Amino acid sequence: MPDELWDKIKPLMPSFKKSPKGGRPRKDMRSIMEGIFYVLRTGCQWKMMPKEYPSGSTCHRYFQYFEKRGVFDKLWKKSLIEYNEKKGIHWKWQSGDSHTIQSPVKGGR
Repeated sequence: MPDELWDKIKPLMPSFKKSPKGGRPRKDMRSIMEGIFYVLRTGCQWKMMPKEYPSGSTCHRYFQYFEKRGVFDKLWKKSLIEYNEKKGIHWKWQSGDSHTIQSPVKGGR
């Protein structure tokens, strides 16, 4: 992850207090976020992540934690604002589409 991107993400990250009971130190948040982005970019399974990242279970646990606390929503909004300032977003041309299909009824109907 480029330093420029990490500098934008770092202020959005939740802060963690040290446990008074001690315990294992936390993994580096930058490497965890790099692991999360690797999975999101490649579609790789969490447990199949390359060894250069923290474990897949660690990254997945933090992914869920960050999602619940709105880290990705904040990053998305911050990115949209920055893009709009640099290039401009023509909101009147935006659209969304979805397709929903009914799941099969039990019994193969």
